Parts: sequence; C-alpha cells; structure tokens
Amino acid sequence: MNTMGVYFSNPFLLSNGNWRNEYPALHLNRISSTNFITLIKAMPRIQYSVTINASAHKVYTTMLGLTNKADYNYWTAAFNPTSTYEGSWQQGSKIYFVGMDEQGKRRGMVSEIKENKEAEFVSIKHVGFVEGEQEITTGEEVEKWTGGLENYHFQEEHNQTLVTVDIDVIDEYLDYFNDTYPKALAKLKEIAEK
Repeated sequence: MNTMGVYFSNPFLLSNGNWRNEYPALHLNRISSTNFITLIKAMPRIQYSVTINASAHKVYTTMLGLTNKADYNYWTAAFNPTSTYEGSWQQGSKIYFVGMDEQGKRRGMVSEIKENKEAEFVSIKHVGFVEGEQEITTGEEVEKWTGGLENYHFQEEHNQTLVTVDIDVIDEYLDYFNDTYPKALAKLKEIAEK
C-alpha cells in the first residue's frame, strides 16, 4: 500500500498515461430507457493512504476546504495549479471539480456527493465533465467515467488520522494517478499538520 495520495481536480487537464491494466472483469449495466443489457469494462479501483498527525475532524475540514477553501486548493494543486471546487459537500449535492487547462479554458468533472459522514467518510460519484460553462453528461468519453467513485475514509487513533482513498480510474490514467496522488496527499498532510 502506498503511504500517500488524492484526486479532486481534473485528470483531463493533463496528458494521458500509457499504462494498460489487465483487469478483464465485466459489469452488467441495465440501461433504464430500454430493456437492453450492455457489458462495460470495469474500472480498476486503486487505493492510497496517508497517516496525518491531526484529528480526523481537522483533516476532514482541511481536505474539503470547509473552513478555508484555500486549503482544498493547496493540496489539489498537485493535480492542476488552478484546482478548485464549486458547489456543496452536502450529501446529494452536485459539485464541480474544476481548473483551467493549458489554453485557459475551464474544465473538470461534474460529480455528486453520494455520501458525507463528517470526519468519517466521503463518497463522490462522477457523472460527467465540465467544458467552459457547459456540462457534458452523455457521450463515449463520459461513459468511461460515469458512475466511478472516489471514496475517502478517515480513521482516527491517538490524534493521528489514517486517510484512505479508493478511486475508480480508467486504464489510461493509472500511471498519472499513481504519480500524482501521493504528491497530493503529502501536501494534504503538510497543511493539516500546521
């Protein structure tokens, strides 16, 4: 297990990795508007963790930028220097994880807060992309990520918090996340321990 790593920003702002995994697992997905069943390739789930010398509450509020949004922007800058979020962390809410691409265009993910248990667990479900002011929630590229989860677990013991991140990722971004998540979690640890 890695000792560090997290994504909230937009992997689409950066170049793709070339790694291809060898997970042949398939999921059955019923399309609600028809009675067809389609087979789609399962996204591999990867995991990162870091132990932070702070309470779970402090790590949680720092990670989500609840007290100071600049905290969120600081640690997610590992993904993109302009990373931020727009929206609410409240369960059931829509939230945008955005930044500027190399051409200065606003891009990112449209997501939903699937679950949020304060200082215990946060689950984010990705439902589409943001390009400029437009939400894109259908199409081939969206289907690759749709339904993918990003889960954050906070486990406190003796004023130390183990943060574990589980994230569904498409093959072409595995190298990118394996390189970037540890850097992002190191920044989270740095700012949460202040």
